[in-house]
Amino acid sequence: MTSYIGSGTYCYANSLAMVTGEFPPEAIEVLTGSPFGMQFEDSGLAFFDPPGWNPDLGLDAAIELMGWTCERSEGGTPGEALERLRAACADGPVLVGPVDIGLLTHQPWAAGTAIGGDHWVVVLEVGDTVVMHDPEGFPYATLPIDQFVQSWRAEKLACAGPYVLRTGFRRLREVAVEDALRASIPRAVEWLSKDSATHALRLAAQLEDGIDVQLLQMLGGFILRSGARRLDDAGTWLERIGAEAAARISRGQARLLGRAQFPLVRGELFAAAEIIREFAPGYARMHATLK
Repeated sequence: MTSYIGSGTYCYANSLAMVTGEFPPEAIEVLTGSPFGMQFEDSGLAFFDPPGWNPDLGLDAAIELMGWTCERSEGGTPGEALERLRAACADGPVLVGPVDIGLLTHQPWAAGTAIGGDHWVVVLEVGDTVVMHDPEGFPYATLPIDQFVQSWRAEKLACAGPYVLRTGFRRLREVAVEDALRASIPRAVEWLSKDSATHALRLAAQLEDGIDVQLLQMLGGFILRSGARRLDDAGTWLERIGAEAAARISRGQARLLGRAQFPLVRGELFAAAEIIREFAPGYARMHATLK
């Protein structure tokens, strides 16, 4: 099998890789636990990550498995948060997020309003503007401070509170990538034990009943492709540590999501639903091979 390499939606994994200078983002994404399930969030959106999982939890898990530690802070007033950010940047790059991607208007497609889309960046400097590496494809991007703080307020985001900041990254122990991945398997098994098949079948039924244009755009533009990449990367790294049966299943799941992309975008929703129904039992099969 040829593993996918290319652009993707790994903002928190890319940001953590930038801050630590250690593991490749593809391995970090697997360490977060994101590939090992599917859920519907309270917003009504389906995501290809486990029930109860979110990126903030995933980052903490990955940092621990990598043998690193950091200080996580959140909340306070906008002024207090900005002072924390200024002080932290004096000691080096810091990991900031979630921020609302709709307010990051250095991105030419940004809405300019809060849309509830979470994103992570690495802040490098705070002066008259905030200077950041935005893993969406914008190195050394700048944004007016007031606008950055508004995005960082994250008022429409459910995965964490406002003004979350991770600083003071330091290595506690040397950990090889493969050893970290082996240590992550019990958590992967726990995530896979949750009922993801019901969520997949719910998505298939939703497609058959017809969905609104905005949801269809989210599925075709972000949700499906991010799920396919996560599963393909899980297959790559599971194979690397000798979990070949689980790797084959994970790659098979990725192929199914990749196959669903075309009919979904074309509006052939019954065809896409049929593929998602075929996809539904795969997580249980992966669980059986890893437990």
